[in-house]
Order: sequence, then C-alpha cells, then structure tokens
Amino acid sequence: MGSTLTNLVYHAIFSTKGREPVIVPEFRAEMHQYMGGIIKGENGILLQIGGMSDHIHMVIKLKPVHALSEIMRKVKAGSSKWINDQNRLADKFAWQEGYGAFTVSESQIPATIRYVREQEKHHRKLSFKDELLLILERHRVKYDERYLWT
Repeated sequence: MGSTLTNLVYHAIFSTKGREPVIVPEFRAEMHQYMGGIIKGENGILLQIGGMSDHIHMVIKLKPVHALSEIMRKVKAGSSKWINDQNRLADKFAWQEGYGAFTVSESQIPATIRYVREQEKHHRKLSFKDELLLILERHRVKYDERYLWT
C-alpha cells in the first residue's frame, strides 16, 4: 500500500482535580470552544465535546502522526491556563493528572457523539464515578480503583 490510511477516533474523558464541580455554565461553552481550538490547531477534529461541572468528554479524530498523550497534555494544559487567565474562579483551576481514552469504531461514532451530547441526561441517574467504572468495564480496561480518584 503506497499511503497511510486511517480513521483514528477517540472518546476521551477527564475530570477536574479532586472532581471539584467548578466548570460552571457561565464559561463552559466558551471553554469547550477553546479546547476545540487547541485540537484544531494540532490538525485534529473535535467531533463532540460535553460534560458536567466536574468532568469533560471529547470525541476527537486524530491523524496517525499524533500521539494521543501529547494531544491530551496540550488540551489540558492549554485549557487550564486559559481558565486561570480568565480569573472566573475563586481558586486556581487544575485538571486531574490522567485521563481515560477509548477508540471508537466508525459504526459507533454517532452513538458516542449522542452520548457525549446528552451528558446532563445521563447524570440525572448516574454519578461520574459510576459512569467511568461502567465505561472501563464496557471497554474491558483493567484498573485499580485506588488510583482512579487521585
């Protein structure tokens, strides 16, 4: 094959430090837009972003030259700096150290986008902790719960 052909789509999830509910509606949409700009600046595509006051979900499409870990580092560092530069919060803002990321097959992209878009609906019945554990189990990701919430 003479060229590289890929369709690399990820569902990424990460929380505020300590799962503090500080992503307030007053700047949530603007923050989502800023994060999308970071991904676009890296030649990625943000297909959907959503979340709640304590966590974010993103569906992103990346090129094979991208290391997902580097994209996540840039999104989290850049958005954290942007939030702190806005001086909208009483305390310094930070994201948790890690993230969850799961590949999404082409056939599941619409359902994943819908899931991310409907976060408020999901969280009427399900906590972030229960949601993450369910997603990890669905994707058969082994984990040690002692390290999930640090």
